[in-house]
Amino acid sequence: MEGVPALFFDLALILVTAGVTTVIFKWLKQPLVLGYIVAGFLIGPHFTYFPVVEDPSSVATWSEIGMVFLLFAIGLEFSFKKLKKVGGPGAIMVLTELIIMFTIGFLVGKMFGWQRMNCIFLGCMLSISSTSIIVKAFDDLKLKNEKFTADVIGALVVEDLVAVILMVILSTLSVGNTFDGGELVFSMIKLMFFLIIWFIFGIYLIPSFLKLIRRFMTEETLVIIAIGLCFMMVMLANYAGFSSALGAFVMGSILAETLEADIIHKLVTPIKNLFAAIFFVSVGMLVNPDILVEYTGPVIVIALVVMIFKTLSATFGMLISGRDIQTSFKAGFCFCQIGEFSFIIAALGLSFKVIDEYLYPIIVTVSIVTTFFTPYIIRLANPLYKWLNPRIPDKWKQAMSNYSEGFKVSETTTLTFKTFVVNQFKNMLIYGCIIFALAIICFSAIGPFIMKNIHGLWGGFTSIAVTLAIVSPFIWAMAFKYKISLTNSRLITKNLFERHVIAIIFILRYIIAISIITYIIRHYISLNFFAALGLAIAFSLILAFSNGIMKFYDKLEKNFMDNLNKRQKQASFIIPEVLQENFHLEKVTVSPLSQVVGKQLKDTVFRKQFKVSVVCIERGKDIYDLPDKDMFFYPYDIVTLVGCDDNINKVKPIIEIEDTELIRERQGHNMSLHSFKVSEKSPICHVSLLNSMFKDKYNAMVIAIQRGNDYILSPSASTVFGCNDIVWFVSDNEAAKLIIQKEEIN
Repeated sequence: MEGVPALFFDLALILVTAGVTTVIFKWLKQPLVLGYIVAGFLIGPHFTYFPVVEDPSSVATWSEIGMVFLLFAIGLEFSFKKLKKVGGPGAIMVLTELIIMFTIGFLVGKMFGWQRMNCIFLGCMLSISSTSIIVKAFDDLKLKNEKFTADVIGALVVEDLVAVILMVILSTLSVGNTFDGGELVFSMIKLMFFLIIWFIFGIYLIPSFLKLIRRFMTEETLVIIAIGLCFMMVMLANYAGFSSALGAFVMGSILAETLEADIIHKLVTPIKNLFAAIFFVSVGMLVNPDILVEYTGPVIVIALVVMIFKTLSATFGMLISGRDIQTSFKAGFCFCQIGEFSFIIAALGLSFKVIDEYLYPIIVTVSIVTTFFTPYIIRLANPLYKWLNPRIPDKWKQAMSNYSEGFKVSETTTLTFKTFVVNQFKNMLIYGCIIFALAIICFSAIGPFIMKNIHGLWGGFTSIAVTLAIVSPFIWAMAFKYKISLTNSRLITKNLFERHVIAIIFILRYIIAISIITYIIRHYISLNFFAALGLAIAFSLILAFSNGIMKFYDKLEKNFMDNLNKRQKQASFIIPEVLQENFHLEKVTVSPLSQVVGKQLKDTVFRKQFKVSVVCIERGKDIYDLPDKDMFFYPYDIVTLVGCDDNINKVKPIIEIEDTELIRERQGHNMSLHSFKVSEKSPICHVSLLNSMFKDKYNAMVIAIQRGNDYILSPSASTVFGCNDIVWFVSDNEAAKLIIQKEEIN
């Protein structure tokens, strides 16, 4: 018999060890992620008193899959619309933290006498926090529904994007020891381009595809499709030169806008838990006690720098991004560790041989140390705020409050010249990205296929016609979707200069469209510039008077917006942006252990005590909007609450109660199956089951009657007991003794 692959042994070792350690840490009331890391250390190559993983390369692959699932799950909970809302403050926070931590990291490296490249890489590694560690800590500490977590996740996403840019910069420095500004600008443009394209095409195609196959979907097919889409985006991201984590997050964010998002999250969570465990165990395997001994000083200093200065810089960044003091403390204290991107940056330096080999294990050890303390530092934020808040001068509080209010933008329906111009350039950017992406597809695949089968000039003209047909809706939008915009422009300004600026923008849009058409024509056939330009102008005039193209584009745009807002429209109502600062809708599921089960809505204190209203109750396929006060709560009802974050967080523990025991063992169980034979003198002989009062007298249930070789299963109340019938009944042992004794006496 052939032996099983080494991976089987490794998985058994990893999962059993992780299971035991997490149970111990759960018993100790500690975050489970620490149990995973301890498990990794125990089975790692540096701990010789325990069985060791045989195939570390396979485990590394599985841990990479774990990171993909972690980021995919994050994306499912955090859509691009949320990123738009918190992206500005997140960018300010990340930029602040980056500048401070890079400077401190560089100076710490210089303090230890390290070479310049070591110092540069150290500064970059200390600037990036661990998304997976923070999200896992949120799950363990049950904080993911807190208001500040949206700011944290927004900043983490921005940090991941910054990490990609940092890797480009460091690669450039490593190759030539010079800073290539052009390469940096190109990488940023490429990143922005791919994000726009992925988002637009993903939102347009994926919800439509899921809607098309919805009636054929089961849980099994849905989870396969979702994971397949996730890894497809991972491959696209890698092909484009970005991290797999970014691709997984993007696909999660796209699927977050679909109606299937909640079901996908539920189905993917067990898979995520499995692979995430392997990921965190693999991190623990990197702990090397020898490094702790040899580089104790640098490890301690760098770990303290991360936990103190990274926390403070993130808190300061949150403050200057317009968040209040309490939110800044809670959010800033989450950024007290370094993680997976720091490992990637260190590995990049090693691959280019521009950093010393000792830096990688130091960073890994610092990551382990800071990860260990992350839950405790997160917990420290609120007590520290409560201690510090009374000691802050009132003038400072008022100044910070005024500063925070200045960042809040009120909802308005009035267009301004500035917003109008910004929207015009934003539209040009979006249309340009779509046209460019479609043109690349045509130039690389469709055009060559046509010209291979249709030779000569006819092949070129056919390729031009097909390419222009594909991009024409967006060419029309770029050049001529200004009729409504022009009407709006007359409403927003009467200033002659501003009118001239708007006119220039419209002319610029037309020139860009003409330039694109000209380039497409000259790509396929050799024409001089003016001939191609003449054809482009002629084609643009045809587009200008084409109602079919206009209607087709409007249909495309409508489908896109429907897909983008479909999940949001499933809510009972949409809270306007002006109220979103203080109110939001949240769905909670009624636990069978909840005290509200069996109560009427009027008997709860949600509205009176907590200022939280129940606006909808979903029960199976039934939906009760604005439920009546006499309506009862049943287990597993999905209840939509509306209120402020703090009050909703007070109500949720009343409705959603997590059972501390996954499995409950029944205690004092003495129910069992018994039987007796009906004699001629039995009081129940020739008496119906109903009239025998069997249930009322003995609290016993007759489940079968054996009559000769026949059985009467679950007899009805009208069944009459006959002589010599064998009666099978269920009762506790005491009642059974009484029944049998009575029958034997008779």
